[in-house]
Amino acid sequence: MMRTLRSTSGVLGGAFLHLHFHGGTSTKLLPFHFHGSSISKLLHFSRPFPFLLPDFNVSFPLSNSPCFLFTRRNYSNYAIHNVEFDNPQLFLKFVRQQSKLGFSNIDNPLSLFHHMKSLRPLPSIVDFNQIFTAMSKMRPQPPLSTVISLSKQLQLLGLRPNDYSLNIMANCYCQLGNVDLGLSILAYIIKLGYQPSIVTFTTLINGFIHTNHLNQAVRLLEKIGKLGFQPTIVTYGSMFKGLCRSGNNAGALNLLRNMESDGHCMPNVVIYNTIIDSLCKDQLLSQALNLFKEMKAKRIFPNVVTYNTLIRGMCSLGQWKEGQEILTEMLGNSIHPTIETYSMLIDMYCKEGKVGEARALFEYMIKRGLVPSIITYSTLLDGYCLRGEMDEAEKMLDLMVKDGCEPSVVTYSSLINGYCKAKKIDRAFGLLQEMPLKGLAPNVVTYNTLIDALCKDNQLKFARQLFNEMESDGLKPDVFTYNSVIDGLCKHARIDEAVCFFKDMKNSGVRSDIISYNILIDGLCKAGRLGEAVDIFSFLIAKGLHDVRSYTIMIKGFCKKGLLTDADELLKKMEDNGCSPNDCTFNTIIRGFLYDKDVKRALELISIMRSRGFAAENHTTLLLVGLLTDPTVSEADKKLLKQFFEIS
Repeated sequence: MMRTLRSTSGVLGGAFLHLHFHGGTSTKLLPFHFHGSSISKLLHFSRPFPFLLPDFNVSFPLSNSPCFLFTRRNYSNYAIHNVEFDNPQLFLKFVRQQSKLGFSNIDNPLSLFHHMKSLRPLPSIVDFNQIFTAMSKMRPQPPLSTVISLSKQLQLLGLRPNDYSLNIMANCYCQLGNVDLGLSILAYIIKLGYQPSIVTFTTLINGFIHTNHLNQAVRLLEKIGKLGFQPTIVTYGSMFKGLCRSGNNAGALNLLRNMESDGHCMPNVVIYNTIIDSLCKDQLLSQALNLFKEMKAKRIFPNVVTYNTLIRGMCSLGQWKEGQEILTEMLGNSIHPTIETYSMLIDMYCKEGKVGEARALFEYMIKRGLVPSIITYSTLLDGYCLRGEMDEAEKMLDLMVKDGCEPSVVTYSSLINGYCKAKKIDRAFGLLQEMPLKGLAPNVVTYNTLIDALCKDNQLKFARQLFNEMESDGLKPDVFTYNSVIDGLCKHARIDEAVCFFKDMKNSGVRSDIISYNILIDGLCKAGRLGEAVDIFSFLIAKGLHDVRSYTIMIKGFCKKGLLTDADELLKKMEDNGCSPNDCTFNTIIRGFLYDKDVKRALELISIMRSRGFAAENHTTLLLVGLLTDPTVSEADKKLLKQFFEIS
């Protein structure tokens, strides 16, 4: 009897494996030429793999199988129109046709299977394979456990599996995350005398990849090559997806070179697209462009996916000019941009503040016959909102509705943000109340925008009410929500409430970030509670969470208290801790020394600041000029100031 195997692999969460299993005639049984030691090495990876090969005539405890219980139904009332059940040949022809078309309802293949199972003689395994293949491709969630259960039922009826049906079984196990059971199917294939195919190994490689065992997938690819199997483009495609998904760009590029040097299977546009996409996501745009040039030199022609990927990468880095050049090349090569292409460029222009160029591209897209999507409209509308052009944003909203494109939560959130920035909070609240009437529920971003605006406008009571309303609507405030309220409380001298709210955030399970701590430290310093601020800052240093703003806030706090020695020491410690001061840090401490009339140290720091490429801010310069006429400043210091201005 078959031994039940327990897999340590997680349940598969990836998409259906794009391998095409056809239920054609069974391949001729061939003597398998692996030595026992070879197959043993193949099946053993990081740990021993204990399994007992399943016997052909075997009993399965089907009554306890959840997937079998799912299939044990009464199908006597199920009718398939225009099918002659009394004519087996016509019925099987219908089964083949339906399997090629695919199934959307599990009842259909199950009904066909149970009727096939009742035929005598039994249909061939080839006919059953047609149904199993179609079931394995069902969306959104293929009934893989059911396929396995049905396959076992056929074995109970004495129907011998062929290599195709076993590949389907292996694929089902791997997609379910049970790669160990997939490996046991490989052993079963060998036991029955079939020749494993590259499809079998590709299935197992996919299983390892989708269960996050990438190293085992790489080792299996290497081993099958040594055993004489030639990986196909599908095999390589799976490996590239796995490597790129894990961020292993170096491994992907190395595999690309190995694939080319091997020469049996050359990379195609899909493989190049996969690597280019991964490089762009990691902002390695120069490497992506080099690969883009390489593929063109090798006459592997880029497609719309290639160009969209590069444009997306350029947009993420704000390289709008280069993105426009790629679009021009795309058009020159007669590759038609998609809505996604234009939407990305429009978004990039809007973020750069070039809403005019974005609108021109929008109009050009429409002239080319493309219909804007909700993303395109919302992107351009958001661009107007960011510039405070709310009249234009409202016109875009009207155009959306006129063109039959219903505004989304994102659209309303953009408008609310625009009105908040324009200090028109009443209009923003009007839009919030309008959303439910349109069948839209505000999300966390919508509430955050309004809460932040209320806090900045010192309407803290209403901000707290909206915070409570957000929670009552089942939305969990995030760190941005809490930071907005804490910042509002600190800026309006309600520091005790801010500290309590900070504690509430921690108690609610929301993890505070460096911004949260910086807001609180700044509030405590401004409230004259320097000791508490130092305690929190010391905690940040111990945890390694500090940033340049944390140091600048503390330096400003020391300067405000006249503790310039402490401020100067912290500036030195800052660099010792690997955090370089910026222009704001230097100007803050320089102004501290100028207020204290320590001209010599202030000028020393200005010299250091300039050597770092920073300049004095207007406020700092005005203080320097003011000291020239300050009667409390010594003549020696005034001489130093005059020399400084002469050199400057």
